Amino acid sequence: MTQRVLVTDLDNTLWDWFAAWHGSFTAMLQELIRQTGIPQTRLEQEMRVVHRRHGTTEYTHLLDELPSLREAAGSIEPWRAFPGAIDALRSERRRLTKLYPGVLETLNTLRRAGYRIVGYTESLAYWTEWRIRRTELDGIIDVLYSAPDHDHPRDQSLHGIRSRPDDFYGLKNTTHNHVPRGVLKPNAEVLLEILRGVGAAPQDAYYIGDSLMKDIAMAQSANVTDIHAAYGESQRSADYELLRAVTHWTDEDVAREKEITAQAGLVVPTHVCQNRFSELLAFLPLD
Repeated sequence: MTQRVLVTDLDNTLWDWFAAWHGSFTAMLQELIRQTGIPQTRLEQEMRVVHRRHGTTEYTHLLDELPSLREAAGSIEPWRAFPGAIDALRSERRRLTKLYPGVLETLNTLRRAGYRIVGYTESLAYWTEWRIRRTELDGIIDVLYSAPDHDHPRDQSLHGIRSRPDDFYGLKNTTHNHVPRGVLKPNAEVLLEILRGVGAAPQDAYYIGDSLMKDIAMAQSANVTDIHAAYGESQRSADYELLRAVTHWTDEDVAREKEITAQAGLVVPTHVCQNRFSELLAFLPLD
């Protein structure tokens, strides 16, 4: 019996990653400015340096590596000196991290029809796992593929930086695998390797994602039926200014992204979910 598979992108396909990141990061930044009086531009410049060092805009120990906050905090670790900023970030992240309407019901429908659900994201492991736990997709997604995590702060072990029992972390029912560090979409060979890992052939697989060039072009290159999550593609130009200001992207990354964006107009998706994730049920056989 053939194994049918849905491979799904996560950020801006199952949930609105940008809304959660922007809302929580803004709340933290504004609280830091209120408490310290440090200009926003200075904080943003220092944040970008740290983010570039670790290759992510979701670096957990960001505050402790900002020179201006270390100076303002004196002998206290910045995360201890400014708990209001951490609380603001955590509160908004919890509030804003939620599935798009219909995602859970649609995934459950596909599972009942015999599909395996595979998640594939460029995001790092720790916060991807957190979002899956938060949205109650642990076990709904059968297998997850993500980038590995960033390095720990110098002179600290993984156990040393964790504040909760070990069983709080990780996923209990979803198998979590990593793609090699530095591997980015679009990479058709990685997608094919993922399919081989779950015992599925390209002709029995479907792929949904919000990026025409990263997701749809990759699926087409691998001869996997593609579905464009157009609802996740919306651009919030004003809000994106903060992400650009503190991004971990290097100049080379920015140039690559511009090239990808320019080429996206050449990609024509096979199927399109215009408004909701659940629209994909019209494109997948359920019998």
